[in-house]
Amino acid sequence: MKKLSLVFLAFLTALTLNGCQILTGEPGVTELKLAHNQTLDHPVHLSLAEFGRIVEERSNNDIKVTIYPNAQLGSEREVLELTQSGAVDVAKVSASALEGFEPDYSIFSLPYVFEDYQEFENAMNNKNITNQLYFQTEPIGFIGLTYYNAGERHLYTKNRIINTVEDMRGLKTRVQPSQTSVNMIEALGGLPTPMSYGEVYTALQSGVIDAAENNETALVGNNHGEVAKYYMYTGHQIVPDMLIMNAKRYNQLSDEHKQIIHDAAEESTVYHEDVWSKTIAEMTETAKNKMGVNFIEVDKTSFIDAVMPLHEEYANNERTRDIYQLIKGNVTHE
Repeated sequence: MKKLSLVFLAFLTALTLNGCQILTGEPGVTELKLAHNQTLDHPVHLSLAEFGRIVEERSNNDIKVTIYPNAQLGSEREVLELTQSGAVDVAKVSASALEGFEPDYSIFSLPYVFEDYQEFENAMNNKNITNQLYFQTEPIGFIGLTYYNAGERHLYTKNRIINTVEDMRGLKTRVQPSQTSVNMIEALGGLPTPMSYGEVYTALQSGVIDAAENNETALVGNNHGEVAKYYMYTGHQIVPDMLIMNAKRYNQLSDEHKQIIHDAAEESTVYHEDVWSKTIAEMTETAKNKMGVNFIEVDKTSFIDAVMPLHEEYANNERTRDIYQLIKGNVTHE
């Protein structure tokens, strides 16, 4: 109860800081509160702003989208709970955060479930897959609208070059709070250390952890490149960001407004691809030339072999085998 009270207090504080727009909304206007944990210059925020712009324009301002960035309304877990309850209408969260609410989302944390980004993209544009993912959470309070590219996740270290799984032995590695990610690092021979993203810089700097794994934006956007000087292209996971919406709020919309929401979501994903690719190129260049980060290509064979037992577990577990078989049976290169 204390935790929920704190979350609600943060929510009310955010309303106050934003001039109480939501509490005093314009008559006849549907106002959607959208929360996420990224900065104002992050590609995700820019894409969510595009989503809001399209919704407002297509609805002739009958729908207003108010965005709360920078985790103003709480952590991803807290925002998910607020979205379930309806205190937040729309939220961007990592698929890994959804794993604790719906087991099917853990498929994205399974290492090397996708051969490359093209295979991932084919899956995420396959309605057989996305319809199962997006709407099966309706009974627990929310649905999925779309996904945003969050890049391939690679390993980076403070002072150790990793070429094979043999180099992973004893490596204290930060992972997201995801059991699948914990299992992955253990399978690779490392020592998984779940912690929040905001703690990673200090943990690397102080030696609490030796390594982390993320896309290239972490090096510059969160300054991890100041303390981590080796970035290995392991490409072990492709974990998207997901845009979700409170199910009750969604079902209260007219069919026309629902269609506007869906169209805006899909168009914002296309918009995001361009912004994301440019950002990755710019940040890689900055990390390399201004922060002294070494980017290293690795042979993924030993990494892939090491995690194959995890694939067998997914294929045989009654909670995950359906989504595993659906993904593996539908993702092919076009």
